[in-house]
Amino acid sequence: MTLTVSLEDEPATNRLATALAHALPDKPAGLVFLLQGELGAGKSTLARGMLRALGHDGTVPSPTYTLVEPYTFAEFTIYHIDLYRIASVDELEFLGWDEFADELSLIEWPERVPGLSEQADLLIQLRYAGNGRLAELSALSGRGTAILGGIDLK
Repeated sequence: MTLTVSLEDEPATNRLATALAHALPDKPAGLVFLLQGELGAGKSTLARGMLRALGHDGTVPSPTYTLVEPYTFAEFTIYHIDLYRIASVDELEFLGWDEFADELSLIEWPERVPGLSEQADLLIQLRYAGNGRLAELSALSGRGTAILGGIDLK
């Protein structure tokens, strides 16, 4: 299942992020969302919008330098992960990769880790389209299909 959404500006990206957040199951333990796209395509903006829609009111920096930013909510934790500077799969151990398995992970630059899509639920590809962006969401698991089916963009 695939869903394509035109994102003419940042508010449109935030609407998609909010719809994704509202489509999450009550306990999103173990969900993995892959965020792909060029620099500046909106990966961190989408993650920031999801976190805010779920109730986070603090800052949401891009994890470019920290590599992992955790956000703890009452029932679960979300890990916003940037793999851009990862040179090998072996480096994941140093990030605490095993800790992420029981929580929701939003992973930027997933193509840096071969085979990661086999563990993921949703692939969100963001690309430039004129003055805006285009988001293509692809379900990679049954849970991903359920989330896509629950998205309401109205």
